[in-house]
Amino acid sequence: MAETREFKPLKEFGSIPISKETEIKFYVDEYRGYPYASIRTFLNRSGYTGPTKAGITVNTAILDGLVAVLSKLPAKADAAADQELGRFPRRTGTELVVRITVYKDLPGIDLREWVDDITYKGWSKKGVRIPYAGLEKALQYLKEMREFLQNRK
Repeated sequence: MAETREFKPLKEFGSIPISKETEIKFYVDEYRGYPYASIRTFLNRSGYTGPTKAGITVNTAILDGLVAVLSKLPAKADAAADQELGRFPRRTGTELVVRITVYKDLPGIDLREWVDDITYKGWSKKGVRIPYAGLEKALQYLKEMREFLQNRK
């Protein structure tokens, strides 16, 4: 693969609407010749249309873990409180944590980085929250992304 310094979109798999102006997109892109699965919040407003900083990119190993963890969840949320589902190491001092979270009485799937290094310990801004009602679609997109990445090898 040719070395590039920019993200190069390869394929979009779908989106989950959050509001009239916001959606979460599931797509695969490439950075420096390496493909990644991306889950990112996009805006469609009069002043700005495009991606936000809210989102994550994951490699195939973490994508496999996400599919495995989320596949075990029931179609309807039965959790009334936050619940951790899994942790996946990203690099030294950083993990991707998958949790069920409840915000404004609505459950969702939170995919967020946890940082533990000498300067900071806690949640980073890198992450995205998928409404629980969108779990079935999200899981379908994640499986399609995994298959796409496996076929690129």
